[in-house]
Amino acid sequence: MTVPGYLAVDSGGSGLRVAVGVPGRPPTASGETREPVRTGARGIDPDHLMAQLLPLAMALTERAGVDELGTAVVGAAGFASLGDALRAELPGALERELGTRAVALAADAVTAYVGALGPRPGAVVAAGTGLIALGTDLTGWRRADGWGHLLGDCGGGAWIGRAGLEAALRAHDGRDGGSTALLAAAEEQFGPVRELPGRLYPRTDRPAMLASFAPRVAEQAPHDPVAAAILRAAARNMAESAAAVCPASGAPEVAFTGGLLRLGDPLLVPLREEVADRLPHARAVRAEGDPLHGCVRIATELAAGRLALPGEPALLYVAPAKGD
Repeated sequence: MTVPGYLAVDSGGSGLRVAVGVPGRPPTASGETREPVRTGARGIDPDHLMAQLLPLAMALTERAGVDELGTAVVGAAGFASLGDALRAELPGALERELGTRAVALAADAVTAYVGALGPRPGAVVAAGTGLIALGTDLTGWRRADGWGHLLGDCGGGAWIGRAGLEAALRAHDGRDGGSTALLAAAEEQFGPVRELPGRLYPRTDRPAMLASFAPRVAEQAPHDPVAAAILRAAARNMAESAAAVCPASGAPEVAFTGGLLRLGDPLLVPLREEVADRLPHARAVRAEGDPLHGCVRIATELAAGRLALPGEPALLYVAPAKGD
């Protein structure tokens, strides 16, 4: 008897990560591409996504020994605001090209949530270059921040890096709140700080450039009070976002995920303190997996017909089955 397999896809800023397997089991084949999916006037481009995904999905299906793909789950960065074309076209394209009959499309915040906690009530903060929090009581989703480095992403890597560079420039000018330690670190990394605006402002990857300074802030924090205060403020912002989306009753869980956690104790120690203070009713847990793991979990639940997560088209869209 043939058991239909699943296709799990995590589309992010560095390309696609793809996994194929059988529902209820870990993936048996995985791979990735190195080119991010384009966005244009229609938002995320479904044709470009399929052009990258199709050859990889077919190769992984053969490698995994799966005869057919019954279920596909695609998690995409930017889906909440740029996903109209994906919702309109991708389910049909996946059915035509790969034979998938059950398709779910999700924002990367949703797949990060499910990867971290599974289908349980709570809150997850995904913190990397940016920052977004998502929570659910399993009847609806709540989102906080994720507004980008100019308007928000408070406590994320770009936010920390920008605050550290501001402290460096304050020290350069002789203003209050400056840090000579961060000034030295900034000039070691970027050159003379008076040239920094000319290097930074014209770039299209400003958030990543700012975030690249966050590890230097963490390096200085154990012996520099300004750097330590920046990371304390970042931890406070992260906990505030978690509190804004976490269910107020019951026994919710809260988890943090993303590359920013690699900053280690200078961030994690104040973060634990802030979470305990702001969310005394929640249980802090370690994230169980990443967004691709979340896609796999959604695929397993969808294939079994027991997906219990709230369906909101901008965050989690389950395509109607043919004939619905």
